[in-house]
Amino acid sequence: MNVELFAQQIQNIHWRIAEMYRGTTNTPADSQTDLLSVAFKELGIASEELQVASEELMQQTEELALTRSQLEAEYRHYKELFEFMPLAYLVTSPQGKIQEANHAAATLFNVDLWKLSGKLLIKFIPLQERSEFRSQLNQLYQCNWVQEWRTLMHCSQGQQFKVTLSVVPVSDLEGKLVSLRWIVRTINDRKQIFKMLTNQGNDLCQDRPQHFYTKGEVIPLEPQTIWLVHQGLVKLTTMSEDGDEVLIGLASPSLPFSSCWTSLPTYQAIALSDNVELVRISLSEVAESPHLSQVLFPKLGERIRQTESLLAIAGRRHIQERLYYLLLWLKQEVGQPVPHGVRLKIRLTHQDLANACCTTRVTITRLLGKLQKQGKIKIDSKNYIHLIDES
Repeated sequence: MNVELFAQQIQNIHWRIAEMYRGTTNTPADSQTDLLSVAFKELGIASEELQVASEELMQQTEELALTRSQLEAEYRHYKELFEFMPLAYLVTSPQGKIQEANHAAATLFNVDLWKLSGKLLIKFIPLQERSEFRSQLNQLYQCNWVQEWRTLMHCSQGQQFKVTLSVVPVSDLEGKLVSLRWIVRTINDRKQIFKMLTNQGNDLCQDRPQHFYTKGEVIPLEPQTIWLVHQGLVKLTTMSEDGDEVLIGLASPSLPFSSCWTSLPTYQAIALSDNVELVRISLSEVAESPHLSQVLFPKLGERIRQTESLLAIAGRRHIQERLYYLLLWLKQEVGQPVPHGVRLKIRLTHQDLANACCTTRVTITRLLGKLQKQGKIKIDSKNYIHLIDES
């Protein structure tokens, strides 16, 4: 209910009561009984209207409180995304005065976070680069798309480093430039972020219940659950139209897998090593935690690259080529350096290799024997495959 309408209803009731009061002062005593009856009826109707209005206002108040709670939750979510983004992120005025900065920016410039606000970004540009920086800054008034350029910057102690600056101009409804949003990436950021996210992936396994599986066990998949490998290897497969198993990925430590990330009608996860340890993460937990999203996103990308590599291998025309490139891929994914070559850390059966190469076990056995005779591979007493260095 509109508050103005509610106030108007109260005012109308006030006027009606005032009119009835004036009527009683000018009415003979014998007619006042009838007037009082009318007055009570009017008051009863007014009371009911006030009750309905009150209930509607209460409902609106609850809805407003819920909306406020949701907005506050969204604010906290995006605030955490901003503050804990692994790259340096800043918001400045059009002139380059810093208005907001995240923790990564404070670390990059070696300045306390609260001290960054109000500083000019150009203060972190070496003198010889400032003229070019001002020129680039002035050009932002004439554009409304992402600009990117490389320059030198330095921290508060003077140490210089090369960076790539990505800046987005933000304008108001009238098209006036009101702020700039910056991402600062150093040359080493990619390696540092990968290392940090790898470490964070290990941290995700701490303080969570461990689930243990032995080789050959089928791991249950649930639509709202993500599995994260803490130890061991998990084979991910689907089924071809002919009912044959097809390898689509290997989940090694710190890599996630889930049925919620695929539209395949058949998707199966099988423990491939003797001892597999997994932790469970719910999708709702990921949705509520920017930290989890940041950690899992690049790992999901790694899993996608795995699947693309296997698709490319399966698409090769000659079976011999498929096997050769599959062994090279396994060397990269699960290889362990040993004298004179690389040893695959998992024992794959000839059927496993056949499934990955879309061929028969008999064909794989024949081709492996040929590679052994050529001295390109050897199979040790425990049935581990060794890829021999050709040098």
